[in-house]
Amino acid sequence: QVQLVESGGGLVQPGGSLRLSCIVSGSMFSIFTFSWYRQAPGKERELVATIAGGGGRSASYADFVKGRFTVSRDNAKKMVYLQMENLSPEDTAVYYCNLSGTSTWGQGTQVTVSS
Repeated sequence: QVQLVESGGGLVQPGGSLRLSCIVSGSMFSIFTFSWYRQAPGKERELVATIAGGGGRSASYADFVKGRFTVSRDNAKKMVYLQMENLSPEDTAVYYCNLSGTSTWGQGTQVTVSS
């Protein structure tokens, strides 16, 4: 059974950076596609980025993070990352790691962007 645990959130000033990590337990990590979502207070959860499994590792991004966020993975460490640059207060949310196409979620990590 796959389990996900996020870390790396925190308080950062506008324009700052953070790297979120998602450690994945379970087998067959390398073939799975993973996504990062976020949910701001009073808003619905929204897709941020996706990284494919297998040899391609292709990535896709929501328009609102293109050019600022980078999703990556380390199959040997069973880790998925979200590097976030040039953060703005609108990026404040709980960020979740998701095994794409399933209801398998991590517990979330809070990102707060504020001066």
